[in-house]
Amino acid sequence: MKFDTYIPCDILKPFVKSFAVQETTKENTYKVLPGTGLVIGFQYKGKLSRLQNETETPLSISGVSGLADHSITFKNSPDIGTVLIFFKEAGATQFFRQPLHELFRESVSLDNFMLRSELLCLEEQLAEARTDTQRIASVEHFLISRMTNTKPDKLVLAALALIHRRKGNIRIKELTEQLFISQSPLEKRFRQVVGASPKKFASIVRLKNIIQQYDTVNSLTELGYENGFYDQAHFIKEFKAFTGDTPEKFFSDKK
Repeated sequence: MKFDTYIPCDILKPFVKSFAVQETTKENTYKVLPGTGLVIGFQYKGKLSRLQNETETPLSISGVSGLADHSITFKNSPDIGTVLIFFKEAGATQFFRQPLHELFRESVSLDNFMLRSELLCLEEQLAEARTDTQRIASVEHFLISRMTNTKPDKLVLAALALIHRRKGNIRIKELTEQLFISQSPLEKRFRQVVGASPKKFASIVRLKNIIQQYDTVNSLTELGYENGFYDQAHFIKEFKAFTGDTPEKFFSDKK
């Protein structure tokens, strides 16, 4: 399998974390853990489906996945090639006019947000491109043409910084007190820009941090305790909802 990442051009760096070109020759079913930014995917060959409750749903050639609070399972056809756009946490709002929380837990066609004629032109360019460099250049040109020059919401950026500083272990009441704003307007602005409520986003950050921190602690009990889970049963429940597995199974499978 090939998975090559690319740094965005300077114009897109404030909004896009990275691009990637992924190819695999074999049919495969795989699980994707929740991330903190929206992801767009363009299949320039092959097909991709989403598996949910034993139901396989074919996805569009050009699609976007919003934030989620649980893992998502995908299935690819043999000989698939995909260009991926990984947005920064408040970056996608520069290219979408719709509130991003409408995409929470969803993987949908870009036809819902962009003209089919524009997407068809890009899809043809990606399919005809001979190199990954050409594919990335086409995607960058497409994004630049769709920039809305939306000014960043400094309050939301401050909330994101606080959540990361606390590694997701922060209550919404504390966020509102530090930002001098009531809960309702904070949640509305945060959801529109980031794609999830502050509480859901903080939970994603906390559980991602737990996974990264696993090798530095002596036990799962210690891991949960250091991240604000003082009830082991609650920790296991939250972790399983996030990854689809108990902590014991998840970390044993990674070894």
